[in-house]
Amino acid sequence: MTPHNKAAIGEIAPTVLLPGDPDRAAWVASSFLTDAREVTSVRGMRGFTGTYRNERVSVMSSGMGGPSAGIYSYELYTHYKVESIIRIGTCGGFSERIVPGDLILALTASTDGNWAHQYRLHGSYSPPVDFPLLETALGQARKLGFRIHAGMIFSSDLFSSYNALGEQSWKAWSHMGAIAQDMETYALYSVAAYMGKRALSILTMTDCCVTGASLDDRTRMEAMGPMARVALETAHTAESRHA
Repeated sequence: MTPHNKAAIGEIAPTVLLPGDPDRAAWVASSFLTDAREVTSVRGMRGFTGTYRNERVSVMSSGMGGPSAGIYSYELYTHYKVESIIRIGTCGGFSERIVPGDLILALTASTDGNWAHQYRLHGSYSPPVDFPLLETALGQARKLGFRIHAGMIFSSDLFSSYNALGEQSWKAWSHMGAIAQDMETYALYSVAAYMGKRALSILTMTDCCVTGASLDDRTRMEAMGPMARVALETAHTAESRHA
């Protein structure tokens, strides 16, 4: 156990889906996994392990923001020997061509935070996705017929909907090629790179920063279904290769 995770060694699968929301973790476990069992709930961050297409997979919430996602991913990679983490989160889109409900694969992430300062790099670090996971997810999304985009994510310490900078907090990043904003991908990709592990961030665009269009609150959870299915199919492939 760790200060943030009460699961015993062996109770977490080598591949973990990592939503920010604990309710989303519970929803994915109950909706898609067979024989799902809750293995941790420290600080309300719920984690479950079950099976998907006869392969073990875990889903655990990480909370909001890079520091929280960084803590949970670090402990999963180190203490629980997890090999692959697939973030399943939400984001704000920076383009009219990306509509609410579309999926986004994060090729890399930029940030306005200080997460990478701990690595003592002499420059600006942009952590990349694990290509085999990306390739698998892209293929699965296309096979299932889901609308999908891929590009750079801007992981910010500031929530896009309300901060003192307003549109200035994201428009310059959009101009430089970022297609959406979240808060966690940068930390996850950095931790994975540092630990020599694998990571992929699959995001559902819920709110468009350009048009103001957004998913309805009543249907938002169900709208995460395509993202969960792509992540689980990708996890299934990763587990099969690991075995």
